[in-house]
Amino acid sequence: MIYQGSCHCGAIQFEVEAPESVEVENCNCSICAMTGFLHLIVPARHFRLLSGEESLTTYTFNTGVARHKFCKICGVKPFYIPRSNPDGVDINLRCLSTQPKQVKVIDFDGQNWEQNAHTVAHKSQ
Repeated sequence: MIYQGSCHCGAIQFEVEAPESVEVENCNCSICAMTGFLHLIVPARHFRLLSGEESLTTYTFNTGVARHKFCKICGVKPFYIPRSNPDGVDINLRCLSTQPKQVKVIDFDGQNWEQNAHTVAHKSQ
């Protein structure tokens, strides 16, 4: 399935290829808990930015590996390059205009990231 997504104001438009039934992570780390991000991690080849590259800004913290992409206009983070899967793209499921038919939400202990990152490392393959 090809899903369309965007930031809140629509300046950033993208599409992502993912199954009709997906498993997403609900992370309790500081940034995810504050933003309500639901993680749909896909291989980079399954993501395409359609428009809005000039409206993106990047935020990094801690190790600087994860590249959090935010809209400069509305402030929404529709996707980012995760530290756990630097060869993939992590889509905020809540930013998709249509939702997969089935969504299984798994709690992910991002407060203890180092001990748990291996459980999602396969998702960008």
